[in-house]
Amino acid sequence: MKKILVTGGCGYIGAHTVVDLLENGYDVISIDDNSRSSNYLLDGIEQITGKKIKNYKVDLKNFDETLAVFQENEDISGIIHFAAYKAVGESVNEPLSYYENNLFSVINILKCVKEFAIPHFVFSSSCTVYGNPDVIPVTESSPVKKAESPYGATKQMGEVIVEDYAKASFCNAILLRYFNPVGAHPTILIGELPLDKPQNLVPVITQCAIGKISQMTIHGHD
Repeated sequence: MKKILVTGGCGYIGAHTVVDLLENGYDVISIDDNSRSSNYLLDGIEQITGKKIKNYKVDLKNFDETLAVFQENEDISGIIHFAAYKAVGESVNEPLSYYENNLFSVINILKCVKEFAIPHFVFSSSCTVYGNPDVIPVTESSPVKKAESPYGATKQMGEVIVEDYAKASFCNAILLRYFNPVGAHPTILIGELPLDKPQNLVPVITQCAIGKISQMTIHGHD
């Protein structure tokens, strides 16, 4: 079986991706420092698939710790890099934290990609790279515009880093610019359950509906 490393495997999108990979015959390991997640989704993955995956509680900003994971798993054939801070509002208030976390992590992962000659790399980007688009809906050919937040800027910079590395190497890379992923696995064993106050629309709606938060704020005037 080909081994895939999923960074952020304890997160919402990462956990669903792990399930899909396992169901399609891949061996999977995860790196997640649990700073914005917990291991409860790993339990759901195991219940759904009958397989227990190993998560390395490693801070990707620490190169030596990151390198040790690759040294222990020299048969990694592909990486899907989800791990990142992702709250737009928080990024405005704590820009340096976002630049440090989101950029150092992708650089350290790509250093390992280079050292271990890993041929496939998927970067979890964001629709925020389109900034404030002139035409809605955007398409893959829509221009990238100035980011509206430090979070969006880290995704734009991350894309450039990945593109430049791919051009200079053998690595096949792809950028995923998705919008607002929502929903849960049909078993309801894994879904989106933020540890802190939710930042995404659907968790805000559902938590407001059950009274967990008192009100929902709609930003903008258009």
